[in-house]
Amino acid sequence: MEHKFSAVIYQTGINWCVDVPAEISVRLLAEKGYIRIKGTVNGFYFTKSLVPVKNAPYRLFVNLIMMKGAKTAVGQSAVFVIEQAENTDEADYPAPALMTEQLKAHNLTKAFESLTPSRKKEVLRYLCRLKSEDVLRKHIQRLITQLLEKRKDIRIP
Repeated sequence: MEHKFSAVIYQTGINWCVDVPAEISVRLLAEKGYIRIKGTVNGFYFTKSLVPVKNAPYRLFVNLIMMKGAKTAVGQSAVFVIEQAENTDEADYPAPALMTEQLKAHNLTKAFESLTPSRKKEVLRYLCRLKSEDVLRKHIQRLITQLLEKRKDIRIP
């Protein structure tokens, strides 16, 4: 569900931000205090987190890229349209086909799945960003070796 509001961008310390109206932030679900959102500012798309502030409404920090894209500045009013962003951490980093094949070949799929979500994300994020297939193979082999040794602190690179 989209929520629309207007707010004046102001500076707090070295950061620029807006306060999200309380009637909007109470409708959104917080995860560990933060609320993941996606939306637009004057039509410019962004994904961010609303940050809780003690005895104040949630705060949305506005960076330079957002201000340039929205053609706005500190002290000016901007129109924000926000909605809750679904959690897509694993979808952002699909497992490389070579890794999936190697895990199956060594019967280590369950071992990889038993890693903590943050560790899996870290490994997949790193592997997805590799450009060279040789480097990818080297790091997948390192992952396989660590899983075979039943190490809990899997580290690549």
